[in-house]
Amino acid sequence: MINYIKESFEELKNNVSWPTWAEAQSLTVLVAVFSIIFSLAIWGVDTVFSKVVGFYFDWIKG
Repeated sequence: MINYIKESFEELKNNVSWPTWAEAQSLTVLVAVFSIIFSLAIWGVDTVFSKVVGFYFDWIKG
């Protein structure tokens, strides 16, 4: 197990190409913006769906 951990760290140091600090910042902002947009879209669909279901049950009750 210890050998596996040592080899994993070696691979991270030598074989992984890490982004620059500027790339990491811009990608973080991009992910945050798309997360906000996606959450607003889900909120909108949920709101519309709950209104439709509410109107349906109000109509059923008469």
